Amino acid sequence: MGFIQLIQSGGVTVYILIALSIISLAIMIERILYYWRVSRTDRFDFMRQMRGKIQKKDIGGAIELCKKAGTPFSKVVQIGLSFLDHDEISMSNAMERQITIETTRLEKFTSIEGTIGSTTVYIGLFGTVLGIIRAFYDIAESGSGGINVVIRGISEALICTAAGLAVAIPAVFVYNYFVRRVDRFVADMELSASELIDMVKRGRE
Repeated sequence: MGFIQLIQSGGVTVYILIALSIISLAIMIERILYYWRVSRTDRFDFMRQMRGKIQKKDIGGAIELCKKAGTPFSKVVQIGLSFLDHDEISMSNAMERQITIETTRLEKFTSIEGTIGSTTVYIGLFGTVLGIIRAFYDIAESGSGGINVVIRGISEALICTAAGLAVAIPAVFVYNYFVRRVDRFVADMELSASELIDMVKRGRE
């Protein structure tokens, strides 16, 4: 049985799964490229340069360094620098708000990927059940058919389960990868915010 015949045998459920697989693939590519783009700057090197700028009281240069980096943690630091004239609590609150904003951006579309990974198996099973029902109905309508007819109908129905698994397994793996990456980004942002507060505190002493 060729690929086109497999799709046709699976019925409308397979077409739904194909559409979901395209959406899943598009999210994978978009998120991976986004994470790569916002993680090109090493955090340790960035904070080392930031420490030097703050020690020299070069706040303008520190802000330019943040803009050049363009990472989530650099945006958090940039917001903190804009609150240098305020007290420590105000600065910390501003950076916490920016962390929330950046986390929301990092999590964009990831819930869709998780939903696809968790539901496509059930969509495939639903298509299989419909296929088996259709196979037995056709046998009952024709009034004939032996074990070969039953096996053929069931084998065609199981195509939906296979298609559901083929979509779900990569989606689940990628979703878990996204979750780990977001957690790492959040940790970097929180560490950078904490380090900036320590730098500013030492500078004021």
